[in-house]
Amino acid sequence: MGKLDGKVALITGAGSGIGRCTAQMFAEEGAELLIAGRRQAPLDEVVAEITAAGGKISAKSADMEDQASVEALAAYALDKYGRVDVLVNNAGHSSKVRSTRWISREEFDSVYAVNVAGPAQLTKLLLPPMLEHGEGTVIMVSSVAALHSGLLGGVAYGPAKAAAKMYMDNLRGELRQQGIRATTIYPAEVDTPILNNRPLVPDTEARSTMMRPEDIAAGILFAATLPARTMIDDMTFTPTIPRDTSAEIEVARRAGAPDGAV
Repeated sequence: MGKLDGKVALITGAGSGIGRCTAQMFAEEGAELLIAGRRQAPLDEVVAEITAAGGKISAKSADMEDQASVEALAAYALDKYGRVDVLVNNAGHSSKVRSTRWISREEFDSVYAVNVAGPAQLTKLLLPPMLEHGEGTVIMVSSVAALHSGLLGGVAYGPAKAAAKMYMDNLRGELRQQGIRATTIYPAEVDTPILNNRPLVPDTEARSTMMRPEDIAAGILFAATLPARTMIDDMTFTPTIPRDTSAEIEVARRAGAPDGAV
């Protein structure tokens, strides 16, 4: 018997990285899964893997930047399953330009939409059945960038993840008496595709001591499978061995600068 037998879980950003590993671990524990992401092809791969292993899973493409897409995902989940017991807001992306001097309004808005506004709207739409049932778990994948500012995360990503943290603090404070658990995950560097958007992409050596997606997924699973009477507020993950990021920070400082700017 799995720890998530009888539970419906929705995981965003599940086509790769942390979301994909989380889906695999949830399926092994018996959850009935709905996974979401912007691109359908990676989602289909995850569906095929989990179905072949005997899991129950469906997928729907969704863009957290687009309110209509968020609403369509929530409607699909509720029409198909009636309610979502565990929501993992994992989708996120960062800006290419990291500097306070050069970032555009367009990039700022995009990062905030995907990391804060979209997840908040999806959560809002899925809360009513949780509240009616008297139980539900919302897990937000934030970042250590929410706690420690810097060019490695960037001027949009760090504040967006900090806003996601504050959103979860508010959710927890408002609805824990109604049985809603709210857990925020703060990973430091994880070797996932989001690193490929950095101004200087980390090489193989740089990634060698980073955490892996399954490390963070194990923490998400732990938070989701504790008894309903117990909630983890916050969970921070850092690599055991730190690395020198000075070269990447220097490149990030200049990324997006106009020609001739210092």
